[in-house]
This record gives sequence, structure tokens and C-alpha cells, in this order.
Amino acid sequence: MKLLTLNTHSLIEPDYEAKREIFVNFIAVEQPEVFALQEVNQTAAAPLLGDAPAGYYPCPGNRVPLKADNHAAAVARMLEQRGVHYYWSWLPAKVGYDIYDEGEAVFSRAPITAAENLLLSKTNDYSNWKTRRTLGVCAGDVWYYTVHMGWWKDEEEPFAAQWETLSQAAGAKQTAFLLGDFNSEADVRGEGYDLILRSGWQDTYRLAQQRDDGYTVVQAIDGWRDAPDAAAKKRIDQIWCSRAAAVKSSRVVFNGLQEPQVSDHAGILIEL
Repeated sequence: MKLLTLNTHSLIEPDYEAKREIFVNFIAVEQPEVFALQEVNQTAAAPLLGDAPAGYYPCPGNRVPLKADNHAAAVARMLEQRGVHYYWSWLPAKVGYDIYDEGEAVFSRAPITAAENLLLSKTNDYSNWKTRRTLGVCAGDVWYYTVHMGWWKDEEEPFAAQWETLSQAAGAKQTAFLLGDFNSEADVRGEGYDLILRSGWQDTYRLAQQRDDGYTVVQAIDGWRDAPDAAAKKRIDQIWCSRAAAVKSSRVVFNGLQEPQVSDHAGILIEL
């Protein structure tokens, strides 16, 4: 069983369509059971999509319709054209870069039987760029949450409060995976990464029998440009499990080595 996470940057990314093609081709070959995406955008002013690609599971409480250039819908349709079927859901959280509906998506080979729309931030203002939501889906008897957290030292929307909400909700499930951009550097002690560990969650990278260096960001990116270590390598994209799991391998993908870069983040692919 394979799981993948990637902060896509989607419509913001230079050469977006070419990079989307690379990503979809990779998914069509690897066919992970579940993949979770962050910064899954659509242009707010774009026309409505019309018919959603097959397998779409609307998330409860999402009042933003799919638009014609929605990144998740494009990925779903391109996979379908390659004969690869996924069930999928998309949840916008806020306005991004002033022009996008910015959200998250989860794709599953198994049917999605339930979805959860979880507000993590104190603010619920769609126009506020610090608003944070998490999309969770149930496939089989396991829950998968796509995560894009705030920062540890943010005075308005600190990581710790968002983590408490997420941990309580996801931790109540029998088995849950958290996949995404945690904006918490795994090499920094006493902050978000250590808080997750203390909460009893298992880092699949540390459980993996085979693993690489794990770094998914190797240059300054949005949200980190003012940090003292802005250009340092960071392992901020992670996959966590609510219980210990047998992890065969954890590998960084789309970092320009085995696969081309498709975003300002690399992704993580694990095999259970």
C-alpha cells in the first residue's frame, strides 16, 4: 500500500500544465492507494466547471463550487483519460494570492464513504489568508486527512492550537493518517514536530525500514522567507499515523533527482 503527499503550488507554479502532466503520469504509474494534495487552487473568477469528473465526493459544508480550472478536477480527468480511476474530494479554505480559491484534495482508489470539513484556525474568514481547514475522507475503515498547518510562532494563529483541534478530531478515529505540509521543521526541537510526537502520533519516516534524507524544501519559499534559516533544507512535509504501522520505505519524490520538480515543495511517497 502506497501513500503520497504533495504541496502542489498548482496554478501559481511556472509551467503549470507541463508539471501537472508529469505529476499525473507519475500517479498513473505508481497508483498510490491514497494521495493528498495541498494548495489545490482554482481561479475564483473562472466559469463553473459543469460536470465534475467521475468519483467526485462533495465535502460537507463546502459552499464554493468547482470552477473550470480546478486543479484537483483536472488531475482526476487526466487520470481517467489514462484509464486510472480515483475517488476524490476537494475543500477550499481561503482566498489565496488574492485571486484563487485555495484548498486541499484527497484521492483514493477505494470508494470514499464519508468526508470531514474541519476548521483548524480561530478565524473563519474566507478572505483571511491565515484561515486553515483540513479535509478528511474515510476509505475502507481508515481516515486520511490532507493537512496544511500554520506556523509555530504565529501570534494570531499558532500551530499548537490548530494541532489540538486536528489531533482531537483525527485521534478519535480508529485509524487515521495525516498527510501534508505541517510547516514544522522536523529537525527543530521543542516546536510543532515534537508536539505531534508527544501527542502519540507516529512519524512514518522514522518507522520506515528504508528512507532517504526526507527533505522536501531546499530553498526559501513563501511563508518562510522571513525566517533566519529561510534557505535551509527542511523536512516540513510529513505523513503521520495514529498508531505504529509497518512502513517498508519513505522516499522524497519530485525533488529533481528521480523525478523532475513540479512544485516549490517536493512530495513524500511511503510504502506500507
